Order: sequence, then C-alpha cells, then structure tokens
Amino acid sequence: MKETTNVSIAGIAFRLDNEGYLQLKNYLTRIELGYKNNPDGAEILADIEAGKVTFDEKAEDIHMNVETILISRIGDVGKRLHTGRSRNDQVALDIRMYTKKEIIAIKELVKNLMVTLNDFAANHTETILPGYTHLQRAQPVTLAHHLLAYVEMFKRDYDRLCDTYKRTDVMPLGSGALATTTYPLDRYAVAEELGFAAITMNSMDGVSDRDFCIELASTLSILMMHLSRFCEEIILWSSHEFHFIELSDAYSTGSSIMPQKKNPDMAELIRGKTGRVYGHLMALLTTMKGLPLAYNKDMQEDKEGLFDAIDTVKMCVPVFTSMIATITVKKDAMLNAAKGGFTNATDAADWLVKQGVPFRDAHAIIGKLVLYCIEHNTNLDDLSLAEYKAISPVFDESVYAAINVNECAQARKVIGGPAKEVTTAAIAANKEYFKTI
Repeated sequence: MKETTNVSIAGIAFRLDNEGYLQLKNYLTRIELGYKNNPDGAEILADIEAGKVTFDEKAEDIHMNVETILISRIGDVGKRLHTGRSRNDQVALDIRMYTKKEIIAIKELVKNLMVTLNDFAANHTETILPGYTHLQRAQPVTLAHHLLAYVEMFKRDYDRLCDTYKRTDVMPLGSGALATTTYPLDRYAVAEELGFAAITMNSMDGVSDRDFCIELASTLSILMMHLSRFCEEIILWSSHEFHFIELSDAYSTGSSIMPQKKNPDMAELIRGKTGRVYGHLMALLTTMKGLPLAYNKDMQEDKEGLFDAIDTVKMCVPVFTSMIATITVKKDAMLNAAKGGFTNATDAADWLVKQGVPFRDAHAIIGKLVLYCIEHNTNLDDLSLAEYKAISPVFDESVYAAINVNECAQARKVIGGPAKEVTTAAIAANKEYFKTI
C-alpha cells in the first residue's frame, strides 16, 4: 500500500500518495518561480500602493476589483479565487488579521512606556512629594511610589491587550456568507497557514460579530484614560502653582502673546485625544447594538473608528514616553510641598497610638493640633514641645523624628508602600517582568 500525504489547497483537503505529492510540489514550485521571475508578476498590493492600479467602479467593490486584476494577470485560474468564500468571511478575516498585527505593535509601545517609567522611578526612590486625595495634600510619598502606580496601571493595560489578542486570534474564514459552503474545506489547515490559534465554531457568529473590535476599542480607551490621568498631573505639576517639574522644550511651547508662559502642549493634546478614542468605542457599540444576525452593511462602520483609535494610540504612547523621559524634577519644590498641608498629621496620630493612646483619641488630639497650627499660621514641624504638651502631655521629643516627612514616607514598608526598600524591590520585580513579555 502506497504511503499517502494530506494536503490542503485553497482550504480544500486532498489525500495524495507520496509520489503524486512530490510531483504536485515540484509543479507548484516551478509555477511559483516562474511567477516571481515574470516582470508582469509584481504584487497587486504593491501596485495599488504605488498608484499603478485603476479601480473600475463597475466592479462593485474592492474585492471584485482585486479579483479582476488577478484574473487579468494570471488568467482563468484567478476565477477560482472566490471558491468557497464570501466577502462576508473575507472581511471578517481581514479585520482580524489587521487587528492582531496592530495589537502586537501597541503592546511593544506600552512595554517601552513601562520600562521608561520604571527607570524614572529608580532615580527617585528618595524624592519626597505630597500624595493627594481630593487634590488635597494628604500624606508624603516618594516620586518612585507615584510613578510605580502608573506602571501597575499600564501592566493591566498590557494584560488587556493580551486578552483581546486571544479573542481576536480566531479565524472566521470558511463561514461563507453565513452558512459555510458545500465544499469540503479544511478550516483548521487554513487557520494554521494564516497564523490563527483557533477557528470560529459558528458561521453566523463568525461573519456577524465585531465584539473583538469593540473589546480592542475598550482596551485602548482604558489605556488612553491612564495616559490622560497622567497628563493631567503633568499639566498640574508643570504649572507655577505646583512647579514640581519642568517639561522639555520639545514637548511644550510658549505663548504667542505672553512671553513668560511654557505650555504643556503634548500633555494637553494626549488628554484631548482620549475623548476621540472614547468616541470611537461608543460609535462601535451604537452601530452593533441593533443588528440582527447575520451580516449587515452597517458593519462597514467598524473600520474607520477602529483604524483611527489604533492610529491615535500609536501616536500618543511613544510621544508620552519620550516626554516622560525628558522631564526635569524639581525636588526641593516637591519636598517643600510635602512639608506643608499637614501631610504628616497621620504619622503624628500613629506616634500617639504607639505610645498607648487609642486611635480615635489620637485622631482627635492631632485634629486640635492642626486647628492650633491653622490659627497661628504654622505647621506641626515648627511647634515647640511646650505647644505639643499643651494639647497632650503624652508628647515628647521623639515626635519630631516621627513627623519628619522623609521618615513618614520611608517608614511605610508594607508591600505596596513608598519606602525605598519597597519601591526598590518593586522596580527590580518589574525588570524581571519585562523580560517575560
């Protein structure tokens, strides 16, 4: 009995004996070489991109135009191109292939951003600034701690991109218009050839849903939201009121009328572009919400919004990364801000608790001290021991070390905290994580 080999041609499965298989292989190789060596055999895509192809409006759409061009170049065999296919599953396939490629590109951009932020943090494990709640100074933290918060956000964005990729990496080709075909297609073989991990298991679903586009638009919206939050802080920090940082001239501009100004243009533009990506998400959701099975022409609207959302993200992330890498940190301004606004009040209360004072009583005592400071235009660091004791006899000299803002930050050694040893460990762990993605 002759040994046989399974082959797939245009998605149709055949079984050939090994001699026949070799003959077919050699024949196809000769055709391929002849085609490549033929001056008339330039790729259609290259000709289209070079503006050498004129589309015929009578050919209905791009699919028919490409098929007509192919037939004109290789003859009647080109008429077999559409066997077992529909424009519906071709479009669904193409958008998935495009989206997969773009997700990979965006993942790399996000990784570069995380690496930049992590390196930035490594230089500021002892740089003190106020942490905020309600945009009010709350507790002293380190700049490394603040930056690492965004690294964690972008990690999740990266994971969401990976998850989105998994659900995009499913091949719909072979679904036909909605009910597959009578030809014996080997969809698994085609999926392997095209680099897909799986195939759609229902043909109507394969051609009629774009939830992977919506999911990517959602993932990109969340990513842009994180960028926008950071941009908002950069805008605030670069203002005269904060003066925590100075932006490079490459990412800011002066005013056309006010010579003293330095506007955070790039941060503002990225913040603005976030709304643009949100809009595309809502447009996709709105387009899909009322469509019955299976394919509907409304679904052509998925392309423009998705393409623009992807392009917007691919533009914003590298610009943001470069902007971050060129920021000048004003350490003294950050430290002075941390010393004001009673950011060490919680630590003063914690000191009392460690002396045996119940937390609720300690909270009330520090509240009285803060009120006293406000009335006398001073702060906790500058109060005399006598003034402390006037509020509570429990206070002694050791309270001053406890409320030092550097000590306040560095004493918080719980995992996830701002202490140098914690942030240094987190930075090291991030570096190991980056090696795995």
